[in-house]
Amino acid sequence: MRKKNIHQGFLVPEFGLQDDAHGGPWHRQVSLLALESIEKMRQLGLDVHPGDFAENITTEGIDLLRLPIGSKIQLGESAIGEVSQVGKECHQRCAIYYQAGDCVMPKEGIFIKVLQGGSIQVGDPVTVLSRPEVIKK
Repeated sequence: MRKKNIHQGFLVPEFGLQDDAHGGPWHRQVSLLALESIEKMRQLGLDVHPGDFAENITTEGIDLLRLPIGSKIQLGESAIGEVSQVGKECHQRCAIYYQAGDCVMPKEGIFIKVLQGGSIQVGDPVTVLSRPEVIKK
């Protein structure tokens, strides 16, 4: 379901975005999608905007898919999250899939668990704090 921009919110440790229906003590507390991913769908001719893919937070300038599970990011001045899942399985096709024949959220969205809470708002920086080392075999 599409989400509407609330311009600001509060990330609650071990829950997610305050008052969000998907918040709770599990690994997919907050969803993030890059504006660049949304732009891919616009290139297909769709009139889509941040929130249309049901993401909680839309980022810009960060390659979310290059953040392995366990990466830590800071959102705003004090909130910290840990990447807990990259992509997701789409059990039911969404309206965007039927319009475009594809949807970016299952392939390009990521999920975090909130480690440290804090206020966030549109325009806040999102900073990569750490990435676990990837061991090559």
